[in-house]
Amino acid sequence: MEQIPEDWQRGLVIVAHPDDIEYGAAAAVARWTGQGKDIRYVLVTSGEAGMAGVPPAEAGPLREAEEIAAAKAVGVHQVEFLGHPDGRIQENLELRRDLAAAIRRHQPEMVVLFNFGDTWAPGYANSADHRAVGRAGLDAVSDAGNEWIFPELADQPPWSVRWAAVAGPKATHAVDVSAHLDQAFASLVEHRRYLEVLSDEPVEDQVRLIVEQATGPLEGFPAEHAVGFELYYFAG
Repeated sequence: MEQIPEDWQRGLVIVAHPDDIEYGAAAAVARWTGQGKDIRYVLVTSGEAGMAGVPPAEAGPLREAEEIAAAKAVGVHQVEFLGHPDGRIQENLELRRDLAAAIRRHQPEMVVLFNFGDTWAPGYANSADHRAVGRAGLDAVSDAGNEWIFPELADQPPWSVRWAAVAGPKATHAVDVSAHLDQAFASLVEHRRYLEVLSDEPVEDQVRLIVEQATGPLEGFPAEHAVGFELYYFAG
């Protein structure tokens, strides 16, 4: 298990929903912003279909506000929502184009994506939104550097990314987040209303368990608390 490259300055995290980042990867974000890196978030949806009993028109703005607060807790101050329909994201050319455009706007050296496999863990199916955004996002990294795939983006110059790092169970690289658990905890706690809907357990207890599970030791990596990524290299 190797250390993930950190000789870069600007990173872009692309996910499907508010709270996806806070389920572990926010600890890595806190490490990177602490190094002075410029990290930005792009969320494909506003998570408006994710709260049982709360209508989308109410849930969407609430979850956006929670995500903006969660981002600030780990030093991120640019959060963009693309407005695709929660729960009905399609892995198609439109999504690839929107993500390629976001990559060109933000010009990251490192793009962070989330597990797009069929399962989250053995016996646990991954969501359709996660699969669509992760796969389209990885394609969009290449699309962003090609001037001919989406000519309608000609007003945004092509941008070549150096790496994409996919948070999930197939880690090849990792970062030590032992010094950043408090920030990860504070970030996830900002999703309080959402977590209250998910479980009757106290929010702080939910958060503590989630963060501990997501930042445990990784085999072959010398850190008590780590976040793992599958790393992809690009020509940029």
